Amino acid sequence: MTSAASPKPTALITGASRGLGAAIARALAPTHDLLLGARSAESLRGILAELPTAQGWPVELTDYAALAEAAAPIGSLNVLVHNAGIADLGTIAESTVDQWRNTLEANLVAVAELTRLLLPALRAGRGHVVLINSGAGLRANAGWASYAASKFGLRAFGDALRQEEPELRVTSIHPGRIDTDMQREIIAGEGREYRAEDFLTPETVAYAVRSAIDTPRDAHPTEVVLRPY
Repeated sequence: MTSAASPKPTALITGASRGLGAAIARALAPTHDLLLGARSAESLRGILAELPTAQGWPVELTDYAALAEAAAPIGSLNVLVHNAGIADLGTIAESTVDQWRNTLEANLVAVAELTRLLLPALRAGRGHVVLINSGAGLRANAGWASYAASKFGLRAFGDALRQEEPELRVTSIHPGRIDTDMQREIIAGEGREYRAEDFLTPETVAYAVRSAIDTPRDAHPTEVVLRPY
């Protein structure tokens, strides 16, 4: 595990095996020691081959005993990027209790618990917590109720964390739709043709994350909102 004496700051990115998480890893790799999170070691093989100096951090984020064990060796942390999440969409009339529970668990409860576990390390590193939120965290649309509720909650979590931990910086990133595998699944579920040019690229959103992290310490970038042009 990377130590506090490392010449580079340390960043932990969840959901880093593909899509936006992998793009954020590539953006931070030149200047940070990386811990790359995913559900399994197998899913991290590709990005670790691409970024051989990074370390894998495979853990199921909703397995809280395993999460505590994985977080325990981290003594100091400079950046925590909460990117992992799910999008289980559907109307309220068609929704189930399990859908609501699973969405809130993955997108909000697991984020809160991982942050809580890492607070000592973040305090030691004067850390920066980056929450990958969504446009759905600012406005809810039909068919997105459980997802939007999880993202509204994530924004509230960030607001509270910012006040409770004044030595930390907390940034909520609210991108519009991004060209990822998840987006392809969403568009297929909506029965529409997929047009990659209609969406933000993962690299653009990763650039915004990197810019927030690179902002000098005399400023606190609290929210960044991105929309496809």
